[in-house]
Amino acid sequence: MEIISPQNTRVKEWAGLQEKKHRDKAQKYILEGVHLVQEALLAEVEVECLAYDLERGMPSELKKLLQSVQGMEVIGVSAAVISKCSSTNTPQPVFAIVRKEQQGAEAILSKKDSLVVVLDGVQDPGNVGTIIRSADAAGADGVILGLGCADLYNPKTIRSTMGSMFHLPVVEGDLSEILPQARERGALLVSTSLQGEETCYSHDFHGSQWLLIGSEGKGISPETARLVDKSIIIPMAGRAESLNAAMAATILLFEGMRQRGL
Repeated sequence: MEIISPQNTRVKEWAGLQEKKHRDKAQKYILEGVHLVQEALLAEVEVECLAYDLERGMPSELKKLLQSVQGMEVIGVSAAVISKCSSTNTPQPVFAIVRKEQQGAEAILSKKDSLVVVLDGVQDPGNVGTIIRSADAAGADGVILGLGCADLYNPKTIRSTMGSMFHLPVVEGDLSEILPQARERGALLVSTSLQGEETCYSHDFHGSQWLLIGSEGKGISPETARLVDKSIIIPMAGRAESLNAAMAATILLFEGMRQRGL
């Protein structure tokens, strides 16, 4: 099948997935680029259709994978269609339409001795995506996005994960419901603070640890702060006042990985 006109009804639907309201209504999102599509196919998520640039042909990296994928529509499209559906100035030669998976927090809550990152109001999609990537790299058991965080399916968030969103559970949920459940199951809720009780290097990361990361401007919300068991500080030798959310999360994750022998 081929679609040439950017005015085609399906193309308009695909392009609409750049906006959250359309993603929420359709329960679908768009993935752009060979690497992300490759990661999605390898993770066996539900790819509804794959569109590729007719002039440039199907990327070789995807040809082998397509042989083992069942029930997915493959559509050749014009450069104009690719451009209409792209969120970047230099469109990628391929994109996919993927159905959202409804993941509950139980997959993370049920893990013993879990290392989990919890984001509270982190609004920058680049930071959210980078934290998911760091959590994946450090061998964490999951990431929880509280209300007020950047949308997981925002194209910028997706790009920043570099495919890591398919490697570990990432759950969007209400922290006021999830965090008390985590505590009941033995998780220590740890946040960072300039008034921290001890440094991240003297803190013991063994056992079940849920690391709470707040927004770039305000930190964690007062409601979440009331649930925190312990605050730790990331010591800094220079004159910078603070680190951004992704940097702080990455430092904690990798110190946790070092101590836990991952």
